[in-house]
Amino acid sequence: MSEPVNPTAAARPRPGSVTISSYLLYAAAVLLAVVAITGLSTIGTVSEVYGDAYAGSSVEGAEDFIVGVSAFVAVVQLLFAVGYVVLALLNNQGRNGARIATWVVAGLGVCCTGVGLGGTAAGGMNTSSTGDMPDPKVIQERLEDALPPWTGPLSLVCSILVFVLLLAVIVLLALPASNAFFRKQPAGFEPPVPGAAYPGQVASSGGEPAYPAYPQQSSGTDPAYPGQTPPSGTDPSNPPGPSSNPPGTDPNNPSGTDPRNPSGPPSSPPTS
Repeated sequence: MSEPVNPTAAARPRPGSVTISSYLLYAAAVLLAVVAITGLSTIGTVSEVYGDAYAGSSVEGAEDFIVGVSAFVAVVQLLFAVGYVVLALLNNQGRNGARIATWVVAGLGVCCTGVGLGGTAAGGMNTSSTGDMPDPKVIQERLEDALPPWTGPLSLVCSILVFVLLLAVIVLLALPASNAFFRKQPAGFEPPVPGAAYPGQVASSGGEPAYPAYPQQSSGTDPAYPGQTPPSGTDPSNPPGPSSNPPGTDPNNPSGTDPRNPSGPPSSPPTS
């Protein structure tokens, strides 16, 4: 089962330390592939040189073992190169498991490359032979004469660069900025998006977040907020208006007299 992508990491900008580490992994993969292909292309020549050197000795036929080891090392180097590319892609997506795997794989690559470089240096200093074994110095000279002159320096330089690049990747992925990028946020955490509207609001046409609008006020009345009653004497659904029965037209009082003062003059409609 593949590890899910960290959604909060996808929403946050990727720090430069993670991006650079991915580029370094790509470069290490290319250099390691060059070393592996160079080794595979010279296996036939190496087999012939060792076969001639071991002929008639107690280790005759050991060249097959040497060729097998060389081919196995080249295949492992190609697998590591593919792994570096995959890990670089996953690291860019914010997968913390990929970062841990990168530390493990890059650490193994540093150890293996360092051992190979150390073996190359030690092999150049070992010039002694035992029994009927051929002199290692003679075998090295035959290999240098049989192989193209660029293969040795190319493999050495690429191996040194891979060693340095992998060390840099390990350090970059351990920086505080990288830790913050790979760290998982609590459940339900959603980082705010610049320019987005607040919850329950509609963004304005200018792109700025719209704030909550207050209840609209009608002229002459106070707004009624939730849980409040409108002011006495006013009904928001039935605002006050002119009377439907002007004075003098009330069917219950056709005379137009004031009920409170029957003896007085009838009330007359107001003059304009």
